[in-house]
Amino acid sequence: MLSYQHAYHAGNLADVQKHALLARALDYLTRKDKPLSYIETHSGRGLYDLAGAEALKTGEAAQGITLAEAWLPADHPYLTALNKVRAAHGKTAYPGSPLIAQNLLRDMDKLHLAELHPQEYTALRGAVRAPNTKTYQQDGFALAQSLCPPDPRRGLLLIDPSWEVKSDYQTIPKAMTTLAKKWNVGILMLWYPILTDGPHKPMLKALQASFPEALRHEVRFPPARKGHRMVGSGMFVVNPPWGLEDEAKRLTAAFGKVAKQG
Repeated sequence: MLSYQHAYHAGNLADVQKHALLARALDYLTRKDKPLSYIETHSGRGLYDLAGAEALKTGEAAQGITLAEAWLPADHPYLTALNKVRAAHGKTAYPGSPLIAQNLLRDMDKLHLAELHPQEYTALRGAVRAPNTKTYQQDGFALAQSLCPPDPRRGLLLIDPSWEVKSDYQTIPKAMTTLAKKWNVGILMLWYPILTDGPHKPMLKALQASFPEALRHEVRFPPARKGHRMVGSGMFVVNPPWGLEDEAKRLTAAFGKVAKQG
């Protein structure tokens, strides 16, 4: 059974990168008055408490979203979703990507959220109840393969595994290639950690061979604590929407300041 629980890491700098890019992409998609599909393969629990024991134990949110709120534009869609969640759940609430999507999308859009971990799935189901949202306690890659191409065909797929299953580094390039063939108009977003031993490098080489025009964005930041292996995070985006490259450049500049402070 998978043991990873994101409550210990919610709101960290990796989340800031991932959620800022996700929010910007969804904001662009919703400017057109046409419905879209949102699919997530590894949803987690959807809602986190940054004052909870798990978050306080690591202190990663204090080094992440707490700082990022000062340098993100006040009208950024990421902060729009964050503020909506806090208004509904309290000032220490933090939205995972399912709630970021749910708070930026519209009633006519469809959300499909997969989570395999039993406790995380139970929490997710309670956090995202809405007529346009379906949750699935199943393997997220299997769900994505079964849904693609979705209806509506416009939309976005977020792949955000825990990376506990080390074989993901080998299997994800093939899975994304298959999904892109099925859903050639879909935006495919993959988040990955940058660890000191660089296990992502062969995966990225394979992905770039298959998707030479994709957007690859990486940021670096100090380890959350002594001995922590994660020193950055990345997003690989197939069919990036207009404006996402500019957003990535803004984040690069902001994270550069964080790295210098560290």
